[in-house]
Amino acid sequence: MSKGKRYSDEELEEFRTLILEKLTIAEQDYNLLKSTLVDRDGNDTIDSSPVYKTLEEGGAALSREETNRLAQRQLQFMQSLKAALKRIENKTYGICRITGELIPKKRLRAVPHSTLSIEAKKKKE
Repeated sequence: MSKGKRYSDEELEEFRTLILEKLTIAEQDYNLLKSTLVDRDGNDTIDSSPVYKTLEEGGAALSREETNRLAQRQLQFMQSLKAALKRIENKTYGICRITGELIPKKRLRAVPHSTLSIEAKKKKE
C-alpha cells in the first residue's frame, strides 16, 4: 500500500453499505436510550418509606447518568460514521490521516469510522 492510492469505487461502495448498516443499528440504539431517559419518570415511589425512596432516587439518578453517558457515546459514534460516509463521497475513505497509507480492509471492517492505521494509532499513543 503506497501513498496516493485509494480504495476502488466498488470497495468504497462495500464500505458504504457496511457503514449504513452500522448507522441504522446505532440510530435504533440511540433512540432506545433516549426513550429510556424520557420514560424514566413513570415509576413513582410515593408509597415507599422515606429511606427506601431516597436510596431508590439515588440509584435512579446514577442509572440516568449512565444512560445519558451511553447515549452521548452512541451519538458520537453516529457522527463518526456519518463523517466516514463523507470521506467515502470525497474518495478519501480508508486513507490514514497520519501516514497517508491505506488502512487495511480488515481494520476498516472492524472499525469502519477509523481514520488511523494501527501503526499510526500506536505511535500516537
